[in-house]
Amino acid sequence: MSSTADALRVSGASRHRRGRVGADAYGNAKALCDTVAIVPARNEEAGVFTALRSLAAQTRRPDLILVVVNNSTDRTEHFAQTFAAEPGSPETVVLNVPHNPHKKAGALNYGIRWLAEGTGGPLAGRVRHILVMDADTELHPSFIERARNVLASDPGLGGVSAACLGRTGLWRSTWQRYLLGMQIIEYGRAANARYRRDVHTMSGAGSFYRGEALQSLLDWRGEVFWEDHSNLVEDYETTLALKESGWKVTANQFCIAYTDLMPTLRELLHQRERWSRGTIDTLRARGVTRFTWHSIAAIIMGLIGAAYIFGFGSVELTLAAQHGFTLNPFFWALFMFWIVYPALRVTNLGWKAMLIEASLVPELCYTVIRTYWLVSSIAKSYLTRVSAWK
Repeated sequence: MSSTADALRVSGASRHRRGRVGADAYGNAKALCDTVAIVPARNEEAGVFTALRSLAAQTRRPDLILVVVNNSTDRTEHFAQTFAAEPGSPETVVLNVPHNPHKKAGALNYGIRWLAEGTGGPLAGRVRHILVMDADTELHPSFIERARNVLASDPGLGGVSAACLGRTGLWRSTWQRYLLGMQIIEYGRAANARYRRDVHTMSGAGSFYRGEALQSLLDWRGEVFWEDHSNLVEDYETTLALKESGWKVTANQFCIAYTDLMPTLRELLHQRERWSRGTIDTLRARGVTRFTWHSIAAIIMGLIGAAYIFGFGSVELTLAAQHGFTLNPFFWALFMFWIVYPALRVTNLGWKAMLIEASLVPELCYTVIRTYWLVSSIAKSYLTRVSAWK
């Protein structure tokens, strides 16, 4: 990447104070800036207001918001500047990066480098926490306050990831109701489980980092988010880099981010194939390590599980068609397990989600879709080269 001075154009810096970042209203340097939020935004005119207002509504508001408008062709920059000019908004700076070849990773790094230059020294010496969130995300009002408490509980924690939940009530047809409903269940199931064990990846929707942890990545490799054309999942690669640097990461079920869902099957497959393909590419590049083996095993078990479900189901249906249903104790015990277990995994979403999961058929249909994007991603990772993505 070219230097910030050469490539970064500050097109609007509404409501920023005189002096460097972290200075008070009189230009006197502060010893420390507690929390800075960085929001990369590309063509997000429909959602950027919601994202920024969720930051303004925090019980502990950020000291500074950096909106990095990234290769946008719509009115995202205008809306971000409008928010910055609103009375009562947190201090907000809007940066425009119109020609950024590294997409989201590049936008985040621009923001971090701009921040480091503004503080006049190492990032860790001036900024205690950095929140990274997508411009189509809405944070729970207590997100920052809760994330700060989690990091304060363990000095070895480098970051706290959001528990992501899908926005509800967006469907317009029966098919969309099904597709979006299954994504809501999928996100809720993951949110209910991920904070109980090692986090696979810090969520791009909302991640709260210790400034010292990001500084360690800057010292190690010169950038926080790896800028490589083939890096489709910058949040996962950075998670691995933090772990490899000796930092721990975690998630918290009370640090909630509400994120957009994919309204069509085509958009869903495009999104999930990019996520899965990027994860598999990263795992192939890293190989089997103590930080990657769990993710590799999860992918393998996912394939085995799908093959088992469809294979076992086909055999049972064939036998039933030939000989009629029998009271095979093993079959019925397994059948009852797959009714109860999925329902118990979504208790946090309420009885409707539990009923849908217990009925099996909706989840089985979604499993077909999920298996398709996983198999497709594996095939593309091994057989094709990464093309440009936006």
